[in-house]
Amino acid sequence: MQFTEEHQLFRKTLRDFIEKEINPYVDQWEKDGIWPAHEVLKKMGDLDFLGVNYPPEYGGLGLDYWYNVIRAEELGRIPCGGVPMGITVHTDMCTPALAEFGSHELKKRFLEPAIRGTQLGAIAVSEPDAGSDVARIRTRAESDGDYYVITGNKMWITNGTQADWVCLLARTSPGESYEGMSLIMVPTDTPGFIVSRKIEKLGNWSSDTAELAFEGVRVPKSFRIGEEGQGFKLQMQQFQKERLIAAVTCYSGAERIVNLTKNYLKTRKTFGKPLIDNQYIQFRLAEVVTEIECLRQLCYYCTEKLIAGQDMTREASMAKLKGGQLVRLVADVCLQFHGGMGYTEEYPLARYYRDSRLFPIGGGADEIMMGIIAKYEGFYSERPRPATKAATAS
Repeated sequence: MQFTEEHQLFRKTLRDFIEKEINPYVDQWEKDGIWPAHEVLKKMGDLDFLGVNYPPEYGGLGLDYWYNVIRAEELGRIPCGGVPMGITVHTDMCTPALAEFGSHELKKRFLEPAIRGTQLGAIAVSEPDAGSDVARIRTRAESDGDYYVITGNKMWITNGTQADWVCLLARTSPGESYEGMSLIMVPTDTPGFIVSRKIEKLGNWSSDTAELAFEGVRVPKSFRIGEEGQGFKLQMQQFQKERLIAAVTCYSGAERIVNLTKNYLKTRKTFGKPLIDNQYIQFRLAEVVTEIECLRQLCYYCTEKLIAGQDMTREASMAKLKGGQLVRLVADVCLQFHGGMGYTEEYPLARYYRDSRLFPIGGGADEIMMGIIAKYEGFYSERPRPATKAATAS
């Protein structure tokens, strides 16, 4: 991909914003255990960073998807994992289905303020007993005239304590079939919506992660995205963009850490010479940057397929799998080359080591990605049953 002058101008403007409005405050937000989402998003919305590929009718810029990739690349270079995750959930994970399949009224009610940065969104799919296996979710949205009455629990919800609304996947038909689910927009100020608890995590401290409860939450049926029973299909499509963007932040963050390590190794001396002059270190880092470049090009290929309207599920799953493996490699190799300094909280490696460990789990674990790839490659003695298909697609 050859980025245009307009693409690069967008990159520079966003990078300057991040350097001024985000990076200086990351350490404090990590200590606080939360990022000021509404404050940050309002500033980003004022500069048109949030809705770059969404329709101008709703406040977006109507630009190509490469701008989303550039945004994710720049966010991935923020010196923590929590803030980029909170922003990309809002821009690329809880809004794609709404933007593509939501009614005009829904887009005015939820998408437009999300693009302006005056409302924060979250995606609510996982549950205490159903994460990767989306077909097993139990949260129900029962019909009551022109309303749904929602009962259930959701788990691991990024932005969950601050969100103004959640894009909820719930069962609207009896049974356990993945064909009985719908995507529903739920304002968090609706009676019966409860933030049960904020979850303390190993890493990504500045990102608020919540368990949510829905106790008889009533929302109009007009808040449903698309047709009833199509929620699983719409969420699977939404997952592909989520996984692509996650992979982009993987390689951009990994690149930042390798550059940081390179600079450290040039100044740290052992046995009378800089560590960077050790051939083993040079070769190991050469392997790492090769892996980073391979992932970048795979993500660019996914983007080309997405823009062309082609199915990228196979390639996006590969990118997500490779991204989760890559960040573990980079975290381990670079921390080792920093020695004792890398193991201290006063240096960025410890935070990266903690934060990056989520990538192989969130948004579809490595094992789920491998299952999807195996299905596309036909690595089965016979065609999987529908239940297996639903599980591995999630």
